[in-house]
Amino acid sequence: MSSCKSAFIPILKRLQRLVLKKNPAKKGEYSKYFITFAFDLSKERNENEEVINDCIHAYDHSHGAYGQKQAEIKFDKVTQDLGTFSESNPVQEATFVFTNVGDAPLVINQAIASCGCTVPTYTKTPVQPGQKGQVKVTYNGEGKFPGHFKKSVTVRTNAKTEMTRLYVEGVMTEKKK
Repeated sequence: MSSCKSAFIPILKRLQRLVLKKNPAKKGEYSKYFITFAFDLSKERNENEEVINDCIHAYDHSHGAYGQKQAEIKFDKVTQDLGTFSESNPVQEATFVFTNVGDAPLVINQAIASCGCTVPTYTKTPVQPGQKGQVKVTYNGEGKFPGHFKKSVTVRTNAKTEMTRLYVEGVMTEKKK
């Protein structure tokens, strides 16, 4: 293991500073890729196969890649139909309920709408495992052409599935004159 430490720990620490800070849950995945890549460049790859595996295993365990708790988001539904509504009543709202089915607190980092006519609001506090939260989406069709629409909201979280896209759709009819 001493050859592992002397050869790879400085490389892995540098890699951690460069790449791994963005998603600490994937430290092991990145380290395996990097070590494999580094040894693919080496002419002594076959002689060092056991050292590579020992290094990967030690690094993963020392950095919590095994058995690490992680949040996981599960929405009741990802598309909501707002139905048909009149241009005289252009503001419609949909609520998407989700559950944290993981074993760590879930945090929504951001929710971004596909256009300015759609505004998301969401649970700002961490959602504990087994608990529910919500994303409310308000569609405002004022000044928009009547007809069918489908808008999306991209939800980014700390969950295993980092991004989920939600959709609201409906039909806005012309005002009766």
